[in-house]
Amino acid sequence: MVAEAIATARAAGASGQILVRGDSAYGNHAVVGACLKAGVRFSVVLTKNPAVTAAIASIAEDAWTPVHYPGAVVDDDTGELISDAEVAEVEFTAFASTRHPVTARLVVRRVRDRARDQAGEEELFPVWRHHPFFTNNTEPTAQADITHRRHAIIETVFADLIDGPLAHLPSGRFAANSAWAICAAICHNLLRAAGTLTSPRHALARGATLRRHIVTVPARLARPGRRTVLHLPEHWPWAQHWKTLWNNVFRPATGPPRLA
Repeated sequence: MVAEAIATARAAGASGQILVRGDSAYGNHAVVGACLKAGVRFSVVLTKNPAVTAAIASIAEDAWTPVHYPGAVVDDDTGELISDAEVAEVEFTAFASTRHPVTARLVVRRVRDRARDQAGEEELFPVWRHHPFFTNNTEPTAQADITHRRHAIIETVFADLIDGPLAHLPSGRFAANSAWAICAAICHNLLRAAGTLTSPRHALARGATLRRHIVTVPARLARPGRRTVLHLPEHWPWAQHWKTLWNNVFRPATGPPRLA
């Protein structure tokens, strides 16, 4: 699957350096081997085992450096949002028991265990929780951690679809689900294209915002002289944005819409 995704990206014109990011489900020799064979970089979470734990313990205390995330990230253990942590790295050989061990960077993020503070307990020494990932990314340690934990664009797409057409899935019929998913993808792409043609703000807006601003239009259709006229409300706050979308799509053929 990873090899196919890489090949598809290349076929689509991606000529730059590809970085495959994944959680612990992808932290295995098959995925890392596919990345190395395809000549791309990887950044995957490794399941903690004695070897990983020993590697983390070998990191010197003065090797930890602060990292500040552009946006807060979700703590894997508590589900809370955190914006500050410390990172360090150590060379690590993964899959040592296989015929093809891989040596790369084990980058570790550590965060203070705040559960004791919330329970009112005073700690004799700081207690840390560690979150390692295995990578051959060449960025500096802190930047490699930020890159690894950056919110994937596909997650935003999923959230947009779940907040829209996918909220009505599943039905009891596989064929209906398949058809609905295809229609949802088509509508999503058309909506994103419409937002891009409307304004820079709408190019980045969520689907719900686009539906509210440029789809759910408080307009009135009329046909004087057998000509269809769309009457927009004069004081509608999104009239100018909607007209921009209209002009970018239809103006060469039909001219601008009329304001009521």
